[in-house]
Amino acid sequence: MHVLVTGGTGVVGRPAVDHLLERGHTVRLFSRNAERDAIQWGDGVEPYAGSVGSDEDMHGAAEGCEAVLHVVGVVDEAPPEITFDKINVQGTRRIVEEAKRAGVERLVYVSSLGADRGKSGYHESKLAGEEIVREFRGNWLICRPGNVYGPGDQVISLLLKMVRTLPAIPVIGGGDQPFQPISADDLGAALALAVEWPDPSRVVLELAGTEIATMNDLLDMLQMITDQKPRRIPVPEWMALAGAGIADLIGMEVPVKSDQIIMLLEENVIPPERSNAMTEVFGITPRPLADGLAKLADTLPEKLLSEGVGELHCQRFWADITGSAMDRGELFAMIQEDFYTLPPEELLEVGAEPGTPLTLEEGATLTMGIPLRGHIQVRVEEVADYTITCNTLEGHHLAGVIRFFVEQHGEQLRFEVRSYSRASCLLDKMGMDAVGRRLQKATWKSMIKEVVRRSGGEAVDGVQEELYALEEADAERVERWVEELVLERRREDKEEENPAAAL
Repeated sequence: MHVLVTGGTGVVGRPAVDHLLERGHTVRLFSRNAERDAIQWGDGVEPYAGSVGSDEDMHGAAEGCEAVLHVVGVVDEAPPEITFDKINVQGTRRIVEEAKRAGVERLVYVSSLGADRGKSGYHESKLAGEEIVREFRGNWLICRPGNVYGPGDQVISLLLKMVRTLPAIPVIGGGDQPFQPISADDLGAALALAVEWPDPSRVVLELAGTEIATMNDLLDMLQMITDQKPRRIPVPEWMALAGAGIADLIGMEVPVKSDQIIMLLEENVIPPERSNAMTEVFGITPRPLADGLAKLADTLPEKLLSEGVGELHCQRFWADITGSAMDRGELFAMIQEDFYTLPPEELLEVGAEPGTPLTLEEGATLTMGIPLRGHIQVRVEEVADYTITCNTLEGHHLAGVIRFFVEQHGEQLRFEVRSYSRASCLLDKMGMDAVGRRLQKATWKSMIKEVVRRSGGEAVDGVQEELYALEEADAERVERWVEELVLERRREDKEEENPAAAL
């Protein structure tokens, strides 16, 4: 079956595409940057660039497809381009009209648990989308998932990043509001089945995990996973709503918006009198919440250079080693395998969380502790040609790439650490300008000195350094290179997990 998927690059859409491919279907990926986004899947995914906010882009998107999986939606607004009405309501109307025009047989719409009773703008927009889907003359299905967690979600992933990096966390009310989380991978499996099964049809299904948890339960689990214990500060519900509302009015960026607080207070669970379609219809046993959170802790998405703020800086530190007792390959292997022992622990503690990787192996996610910032993560994107390339993950104070080189310069060996970085946000930019770059400098210079010492040689000229801001054209070139590298890493990971889907 050829399936049009909207929102296929999001938290829910990515695993849905994975499961569709695993089950032998082909996918037409509808996204703004479809050509680039499709790289992470290989030949099984056909890119189709466009936005659900455009009539022109949508026309022809479903041509030749037998089914549509409509996942795309926004959980908060950024007017005037991104609003609930423009994306969640009118975007759904465009999808339904295109499905009608193309003669699509099956339309699956991803709504939200509580859409029929929630008072948030998000829930109201999803309910309006449901009413539009009901107008589809063909075989439609509405799926209402509970709180979905997976790499990049805006609730549980955000909470994980806060536990890792903040000394204290605000907890709304008593932190005892119940909700029913479901992992994005489990939901993706259910949506793949929903697309290919002709039944159930023209009904609404509610899907969630089998465990009901509170915010305090989540914090307990995340603290155990990260070995971090930030203080919990109760915030009255009225105060949280008032603060978020003021931030919305003045355009201030805050981690949690008014709508998200309203949804939290509405208790996002399947009512006792209704069935959970995950188990009752699709026969999927959701993974235990503790296991899902442990996996999430190691799979947060990369924080790309293009997502940072301010100028893109290149920072280089290097030493030319004379008289090394190691050849190039031996020195490179030592750096890769013993990386966790090279930086001074008081500046960079590698393996800060229990059971996390210590060596620079391709695909590994390393968790590190740094002063004043708690725990941060980097992923090893590539190991090739005596070069190791790592990218920062969400929750890091930098959007950056760190590279380690070992080069042969005549009879000398050069070891270099090079970073391309922007601050993750304006607040982090102030921190970087004040102390961050000094800490980076101390960390990498100390590491290079230790590499020189272990090589058995000496750096006659000492550790050298260079810092400069990239011109706009050079910055864009580096950004594109990083994005392609990350997507290629994701594609390789998918092929390793499921070789058959890549054929």
